[in-house]
Amino acid sequence: MNPRNILNQDGIALYHEKVIPDDQIKQLYNELLNNINWENERVVMFGKEIITKRKVAFYSDNSIAYRYSSKTKIGLPWNDTLIALKNIAESITKETYNACLLNLYHNGEESMGWHSDNEKEIVANSSIASLSIGAARKFSFKHKVTKETISIQLENGSLLEMKGTIQSYWWHALTKSKKVTEPRINLTFRKMHTKKD
Repeated sequence: MNPRNILNQDGIALYHEKVIPDDQIKQLYNELLNNINWENERVVMFGKEIITKRKVAFYSDNSIAYRYSSKTKIGLPWNDTLIALKNIAESITKETYNACLLNLYHNGEESMGWHSDNEKEIVANSSIASLSIGAARKFSFKHKVTKETISIQLENGSLLEMKGTIQSYWWHALTKSKKVTEPRINLTFRKMHTKKD
């Protein structure tokens, strides 16, 4: 079944409800939890460095550098689990990715505010494949001009592909929820510029 574009204008967001079978989810979650080099995120907000409870990691081809929130991350080499998940994302989206930013949210109190993935290191208008493993979470888009909001529940084992002009016209956010007590791992596979580009 072909996924529908959940946006009504200015970009593409395709939601694939279940791309990882239930019998594989728990093992994949444990492998990611234990075999990823997780670190607390350090972000600069209003001129001050804040350490978030949320944990992050960045993996990529050939030590790609990624700068956001006034910090530069150098990609770690892929491990077998990440390569397998990248292959799944690529087979569904028919795209190729050379980097992955991972986020570990321990519960619904940990969130991500409104932002666009429009850093200069990301190939403009390229596909970003967002894979969710763990607790279902509400994910929202807000149009930068009309301020219209569109929300979707990202289920365990689902994939959301964002591409086209979406980053130019829409912000997105992972909202807080006191009802969510379980953790979630999010993998965003990206197309980044390399030194050869």
